[in-house]
Amino acid sequence: MTISRNISVMAQGASTAGILSSAYGGSLAWQSVQTASFTAVAGRAYPVNTTSAAITVTLPASPSAGNIVQLTDYAGTWATNNVTVAPNGSKINGGTSVFPATIARESLAFVYIDATQGWLVYSGVNATNPGTYSASYLSVAGGGGAGYSTAGGGGAGGFLTGTATFTSGSVYTATVGAGGSGSANAGSTNTAGANSSLSGSGITTVTSVGGGKGADGAVNNPGSGGSGGGGGGGTGAAGGAGTSGQGFAGGTAATNPNFGSGGGGGASAVGANGSGNNGGNGGAGTASSITGSSVTYAGGGGGGANSNATNGAGGAGGGGGSSPADATGTAGTANTGGGGGGGRNNTVATNGGAGGSGVIILSVPTTFYSGTTTGSPTITTSGSNTIIKFTASGTYTA
Repeated sequence: MTISRNISVMAQGASTAGILSSAYGGSLAWQSVQTASFTAVAGRAYPVNTTSAAITVTLPASPSAGNIVQLTDYAGTWATNNVTVAPNGSKINGGTSVFPATIARESLAFVYIDATQGWLVYSGVNATNPGTYSASYLSVAGGGGAGYSTAGGGGAGGFLTGTATFTSGSVYTATVGAGGSGSANAGSTNTAGANSSLSGSGITTVTSVGGGKGADGAVNNPGSGGSGGGGGGGTGAAGGAGTSGQGFAGGTAATNPNFGSGGGGGASAVGANGSGNNGGNGGAGTASSITGSSVTYAGGGGGGANSNATNGAGGAGGGGGSSPADATGTAGTANTGGGGGGGRNNTVATNGGAGGSGVIILSVPTTFYSGTTTGSPTITTSGSNTIIKFTASGTYTA
């Protein structure tokens, strides 16, 4: 993990002990080498040896102004096995997060000022930078809504996963895209899914593109998006395009006199083409284990069929499949970014299903998890990581 540091500059001839002596009435009492996690005592300095394992140093509880604690990398191993400094109910540099010490031969002196700023790093390295750490993310946009009557399935919301470097104390915003609406009747307008995004200090904004809408039957209007919507039955139209790296195109519709519509594209596959009067299946989604369990997201919606033919099934990962005869197309599953299932035409033309809403999931090392969020995300743990699942928009303070 890479940490950016700023080195404080002392006046010529000064030393840490001298600063402590003149400002706070005496030098620190050096302790024996620490090889396991411990709670520090004010007025003491600790050589910390992380050769065998990472160590957590908990600062004193209920500190008083002027209390000082110093930590020094005994063996030059903090870059390999980090030291995590825990505030113990106070703050560090004005924030409630833990403080990661991750540079070899680092030495840090903390002084407690007040309840507003808490402990400040006033000497050594990293005096102004609260530190950075790596977190994993999953971003899925809302799925596209499906069309009316032998209609194309909605495209899945764009699927993105990766890692980002978070800065302690900075706020990161998760915006969760809604699913698109399905066509309610002939001539109504179904919609694309909405984008999901993750943004904040020091990271390139991650934007998953909303799924494209499925085409109405006999109308050449499939939408492009994270994954594309399927073509409408009877048109022979190709499905909408997907976004590179996020999803695939929708399937092509059958041509009049056949009315099988195309399935919506998914995160892992193109939507299937309509075949005769049968609707094409939605493209498959993509599995992620960011929560600790494998879950498949962003499947395309199945295409609607004509007469008594077979509806397309929803793609793996929450895509809505077309429903039985004379019923509305199945909606995409909430918080999976699945596309809606296309309406079919049997004795009565039927409506398209809505797309499923998106999701933003963060996985951060538990040792660095601040506990500060908005928007009521679901918080769980998996191994050494804390999982923050946003099913609606909110923020996380690193």
